[in-house]
Amino acid sequence: MNGVLPDSDIRSLIQSDRITAEPDITPDQIQPASLDLRLGSVAYRLRASFLAGRGQRVMDRLPDLQMHQMDLTNGAVLERGCVYLVPLMERLRLPAGLTAVANAKSSTGRLDLLTRLVADGGTEFDRLPEGYDGPLYAEICPRSFSVLVRPGMRLNQLRLRRGQAVLSDAELRDLNDREPLVAGPALIDSGLGFSVDLRPAGGDLVGYRARPHSGVIDLDRIGAYDSRDFWDELHTTEGRLILDPGAFYILVSRESVAIPADYAAEMAPYLAMVGEFRVHYAGFFDPGFGIGDAGTGARGVLEVRCHEAPFVLEHGQVVGRLVYERMAGRPDRLYGAGIKSNYQGQGLKLAKQFR
Repeated sequence: MNGVLPDSDIRSLIQSDRITAEPDITPDQIQPASLDLRLGSVAYRLRASFLAGRGQRVMDRLPDLQMHQMDLTNGAVLERGCVYLVPLMERLRLPAGLTAVANAKSSTGRLDLLTRLVADGGTEFDRLPEGYDGPLYAEICPRSFSVLVRPGMRLNQLRLRRGQAVLSDAELRDLNDREPLVAGPALIDSGLGFSVDLRPAGGDLVGYRARPHSGVIDLDRIGAYDSRDFWDELHTTEGRLILDPGAFYILVSRESVAIPADYAAEMAPYLAMVGEFRVHYAGFFDPGFGIGDAGTGARGVLEVRCHEAPFVLEHGQVVGRLVYERMAGRPDRLYGAGIKSNYQGQGLKLAKQFR
């Protein structure tokens, strides 16, 4: 069946050596509809981001772009504003009919840690064609905070697809009629549209803006950092927010969304350029997201970066969309059901490293 591969199929690919790793893949890397990828033991500081290009290997391009090499074994700091390439522990040998796409994990995006998958012969980031046989690399660029990383850390994840998986708008409307995807009217236009909440029901806290000169964040330290040392709270009673060029914001969607068990979703910008800003750097939503005991859905956290000019963001402005995809089979486990799901039932929430 066409669609996004569930956890059971990912395990089968590992058992058949289509996905290999050194050291071996651990069970907790396998999510309901994706596989967490782990950093290796070395990082290369680069002069610039790059793609290998058709017919070329990443390691063959490295000498022209490498500035120096760093050992991550005992931890190393990736500095804000710099570009790094880290070989991953996992390697792929995709069979015919399967393609792969990568995305940053939720906490990675909420730290404004730009992380993209690079592969041999690649002409675009985060995409692997059927038949790909080779190593994987993570390009990492910390944009707001310097971070301390170690081998085995998981900054991005891989989703595997068989055939066409994306639902058309007509199919999405039918699904919403059967299993409501959002509380209230659903705006369906090339996916499920969502808007920004700048009039919260309780209080006037609408989001956070990253502070420009903060300390280093050790990604392994959960709940260890006072958010006030890294973020400025944003309060408004006017239902609008002026975004500053170059600044990074954490906001939240007005809508609570749900991902039924037989589907997955990916957050995407509503338009290539919605205004002078871009929404979303991390974007996989696993089956079961937003479906708890009450089945009320969960709001999407928005990672927003303003570009060339100040921009007024208004309450209820449509800023992005969820693109729903069919699963090739129902996962053995759903997001939030018996697995460590840090953001199930979320509202406005920073990355898990902050308290």
